[in-house]
Amino acid sequence: MPAVATTSAVAAEAARRRTFAVISHPDAGKSTITEALALHAQVIGEAGAVHGKAGRRGVVSDWMAMEQQRGISITSAVLQFAYRDLVINLLDTPGHADFSEDTYRVLTAVDCAVMLLDAAKGLEPQTLKLFEVCRARRIPVITFINKWDRPGNEPLALLDEIEQRINLRPTPITWPVGIAGQFHGVVDRRTGDMTAFHRTPGGATAAIEERLDPAEAARRHGADWQRAVEELDLLTLTGADHDQDAFTAATTTPVLFGAAVANSGVRQLLDVLATHAPAPQARPDLTGRPRPVDAPFAGFVFKIQANMNKAHRDQVAFVRVCSGRFTRGMTVSHAPTGRPFATKYAQQMFGADRETIDEAYPGDVIGLVNATALRIGDTLYDDPPVTFPPLPSFAPEHFAVLRAADAGAFKRFRRGVEQLDAEGVVQVLRSDRRGDQAPVLAAVGPMQFEVATARLETEFGVTTRLEHLPYRATRRTDRGGEEALRGVTGAEVLVRARDGALLALFTDDWRMRAISDRHRGLTLDPLLATS
Repeated sequence: MPAVATTSAVAAEAARRRTFAVISHPDAGKSTITEALALHAQVIGEAGAVHGKAGRRGVVSDWMAMEQQRGISITSAVLQFAYRDLVINLLDTPGHADFSEDTYRVLTAVDCAVMLLDAAKGLEPQTLKLFEVCRARRIPVITFINKWDRPGNEPLALLDEIEQRINLRPTPITWPVGIAGQFHGVVDRRTGDMTAFHRTPGGATAAIEERLDPAEAARRHGADWQRAVEELDLLTLTGADHDQDAFTAATTTPVLFGAAVANSGVRQLLDVLATHAPAPQARPDLTGRPRPVDAPFAGFVFKIQANMNKAHRDQVAFVRVCSGRFTRGMTVSHAPTGRPFATKYAQQMFGADRETIDEAYPGDVIGLVNATALRIGDTLYDDPPVTFPPLPSFAPEHFAVLRAADAGAFKRFRRGVEQLDAEGVVQVLRSDRRGDQAPVLAAVGPMQFEVATARLETEFGVTTRLEHLPYRATRRTDRGGEEALRGVTGAEVLVRARDGALLALFTDDWRMRAISDRHRGLTLDPLLATS
């Protein structure tokens, strides 16, 4: 029997954890900064490039073949590493809008977020959507303004945009010396000193940092230094100083500047995360009652992924530990069924790499291997019982009938579709009329269909055909609604496989309103992210 950790020991371990995600619009540099953070924590020796450019390897967080080919993040990844005396859990998320649902699930498992902005583009649409999820969950946000080594906006203009558009007061901790595109380094507002950056050849290793006092910075950088000093004086006059209570209350955002591709300004971001990002706190259960971090073990499944590594053709359930000490081999309870669940095969993830883990604490993410009984949103606990709130599904906007090109491959086809549904790659809808051989795939964005069909072919050896359906609007209904809509033109009711929910599909919003007006009392409830 493993030794039972005292509540004070569990609380102390929880205080050492920092669990966060990076959110951004596509191409803002999210995977690049994820890689750079791992580099500065010295868990990798060389930072990869998103496309493996100039002989550099690919980034560790983009492990899927399609991610490496296209240079985008398609699925979430977990990187755990030590920094100073802390344990960092970095959850990389997809930036593309088509994978918003995966990103949303990850944001339920973090205590802080880094909002990454392109210096030339500022707040972009997908960043705004993801920030609203953070706001709704009251997740504190640290802002990193990236690509300062390229032409971009004025720094003060970027701060104004943050405050005006999302009502979050920016409180810069570092400030750039040199306009965007002529980046010399940053001033640390807490000390007044400048850190000058010298990029290493190819940018694959950490930038060389040189500490300059104000006199030396003024001598070397003249007008650029003077401009930075004047802007810093203005920030001081307006009271734009970091306030830890306001930050953890999610009303202000610390701001830093840098260039992730050159590994410049990344160490400063890592230090701010270590110093200011909140440690795990008591998490409310389904009734709203907080479960303290030093209560017995409890956690929830926020992600399921199969076939991450060709050497490990298995399924992994990612569990965020919310309370207590997890030990490998412990038997816990599965909240949806009340049945005991053994945790013999528990692993720590680093991208697609993995190693056996013996214990974990609040804030950590553990991978339970071949846990086929688990579904996204499930709670696991050691007594006393607890159930955390379920993870809602996004409203799909694209629909297609999926069929196997070869009828002889139906068993593999069905197994593959069930796997994709369990992972949440797509939502799988069924009806008696269409049958199991022609399930309907429902997606937030069309790229999800590409991922689904590519994985069916590469992982299950099944070539498929897609027939796109004309539906664009979705609502949740009931048995009465199913009967009322049977045979109605421009509408169809299907059962969502993962939870049995009845979804009413309509060709467009106008058709939905017309049918609703004709059938008074029809149950048509919005799903999450339905406008």
